[in-house]
Amino acid sequence: MSTTTQLEAWVEALAGELGIDTATVDVEALLDVARDAAHAVARPAAPLTTFLIGYAVAVGDVSAEEASATASELARTWVEEMPG
Repeated sequence: MSTTTQLEAWVEALAGELGIDTATVDVEALLDVARDAAHAVARPAAPLTTFLIGYAVAVGDVSAEEASATASELARTWVEEMPG
């Protein structure tokens, strides 16, 4: 099974267990923002960032696209903004 097929199967299975419609999950966008956070901040920032995006969408007045864009932009500018 290819990595893409495994990932698609995982997303389908987990979304089903969590009661989430996979049509609402933009896997590519989440992987992109996870990459941005991992490279600009630290590797552990990737899962935390995707969790925070999901949390923000669930409890806030923000779309997944908006939250992802905000996170990616912050990650891209993180090194420039860090003190020291």
